[in-house]
Amino acid sequence: MMKNYSNSPRNTNQPSNQTRDRNNKSNWLPTTLLRFSLRDYGFCMAILFLFCFGSLFYQLNGGPPKILLEIRQYLGESTFVDDHGPPPPRVLPFPSQVVYNRVGKCGSRTVVLLLRILAERHQFNLVSSDIHNKTRLTNHEQVDLMRNISAIPQPFLYTRHVHFLNFTRFRIEQPVYINIIRDPINRFLSNYFFRRFGDWRGEQNHLIRTPGMKDEERYLDINVCILENYPECSNPRLFYIIPYFCGQHPQCREPGVWALERAKQNVLENFLLVGILEELEDVLLLLERLLPHFFTDVLSIYKSPDYRKMGNMTGTVRKHMPTLEALQVLYQRMKYEYDFYNFIRDQFHLLKKKIGLKSVSRITQQPNFLRNLALKTQEPLEEEEEQELDEDLEDANSWLVQP
Repeated sequence: MMKNYSNSPRNTNQPSNQTRDRNNKSNWLPTTLLRFSLRDYGFCMAILFLFCFGSLFYQLNGGPPKILLEIRQYLGESTFVDDHGPPPPRVLPFPSQVVYNRVGKCGSRTVVLLLRILAERHQFNLVSSDIHNKTRLTNHEQVDLMRNISAIPQPFLYTRHVHFLNFTRFRIEQPVYINIIRDPINRFLSNYFFRRFGDWRGEQNHLIRTPGMKDEERYLDINVCILENYPECSNPRLFYIIPYFCGQHPQCREPGVWALERAKQNVLENFLLVGILEELEDVLLLLERLLPHFFTDVLSIYKSPDYRKMGNMTGTVRKHMPTLEALQVLYQRMKYEYDFYNFIRDQFHLLKKKIGLKSVSRITQQPNFLRNLALKTQEPLEEEEEQELDEDLEDANSWLVQP
């Protein structure tokens, strides 16, 4: 006879005890997991806080704390570079090497003042040489200067009164060149009076620059200088702008077609921009377009009242116009200079047209009485070194007005 144990009181309570034990185990597990997760969360937050605090301390003190250095020494001298290689190189603007071999009395003082403001604002290296009277260099001097220029941390802009340097001739990377020229007669007049009487930056600065100049030379009438063929008012002293673009070859200093054509070729091959001072605002706009890392906001700075106060101190004092006869003689002696100036002006206007730049400057035109002259260049006289000086900002067409 078989007995049914399912209705037995003992057997009835057994499943309920097993269920209770199972429920207790299932309730204990979430509680344990919750307690473990909160502890891990607190630990992670503490580690994160220590990391942030250490990073802040590192930045404020310019380096890692001493304890981290000791830990590094304890663990070994391997670095991130050892384990992962060098960091990616810094991305430089293109071009990152710019040379402004500024022509004397052609706006260089104005541009250098602007560059000092721009260099601080845009964080590029500006190196401005104070050498004004050594534009021609020996081969050894050329190599030394080019190596010094190439060693400047990039991006950089180097500026100096110096004739064009051919870096590739000495197997050195060629930088980008920029420059500004002006009407040759106006440049000559500005230099003539500046050497004698200085500018508004200081009443006696001309005496410091030309201490050996005698009063007879200082107060020499410019008409006499031109009409009586004084060396300062004759070739090769008047052959001044072209050598800045022709280069260091001795023939570049001899007035003639060879130097003229070589200067034009160098402009087309090595100069990003050669502007004309008579349209300076357009020059600044083009520089801002072509070299934004260096010249962004340059026109707004140039027009600002604070800059105008500084720029007004560069005007040449006691400047006056020669007679019409003297101007015509001077123009005849500057045949090649005007050929080059007209070439640069045409190239500049062509570049503005290509870029689609709306001109903000008045377009300059040659007067009729000079356009029809039979141009002749006199034979070169004995060459003398002309001291190169900084720039003034008079109206570039003022010499065209008949006195």
